[in-house]
Amino acid sequence: MQNHFELFHLPQRFSLDLQSLDEAYREVQNQVHPDKFATAPDAERRVAMQWATRANEAYLTLKNPYKRAAYLCELHGVDLEIESNTAMPREFLIQQMDWRESLDDARQSRNIDALENLADELQATVKQHLVRVGAHLEADDYDAAAQGVRQLMFLEKFGSEVARVVDSLAD
Repeated sequence: MQNHFELFHLPQRFSLDLQSLDEAYREVQNQVHPDKFATAPDAERRVAMQWATRANEAYLTLKNPYKRAAYLCELHGVDLEIESNTAMPREFLIQQMDWRESLDDARQSRNIDALENLADELQATVKQHLVRVGAHLEADDYDAAAQGVRQLMFLEKFGSEVARVVDSLAD
C-alpha cells in the first residue's frame, strides 16, 4: 500500500511545496471522484469512494505541518507515545505554566488585547518548534522529532483553549 507521499508522487520529506501537493491532490481526486463512478457497478463505486476518502485523509495529513511531522515519524517506525510519554523539558513546562497563568488572568479581567498577545506569542513559538522539528526530520533524527511533535500537540491544545476564551469574550 502506498504511503501518503507516494500517493501524490511527492518526495518523502518534511518540507513540501504546498502548491505541488494541491495539484497532486486535485489530480488524484479527478481520477477517483465518486461522481465519475455514479453509473458504475457497486463494487467500482465503493473502491472509488475508498480512494477518494484515502486521498482526502492523505491530503489533510500532508497539508498540516504538525500532522506531516507526526506521519513522517510513524513512517520511520517511531511511536509518538502520545498516551504514555508526557515527559517534557523543564523550560517547556515552565513556559506552559506561565501561559496558563496569563490565560487565566486575561480571562478573569476580560482583556482581549492580552489574549491576542498570548495568541501571537504562542503562534511564534509554534513556528519555532516546527522549524526545529523540520530540522530533526531532515537530519533523520526521528526520536527528537517525535519529542518536538509531542510538544506541538501541547501547543496546539493550548492554542485551541486560547481561541475558545477569545471567542467567548468576543460574544
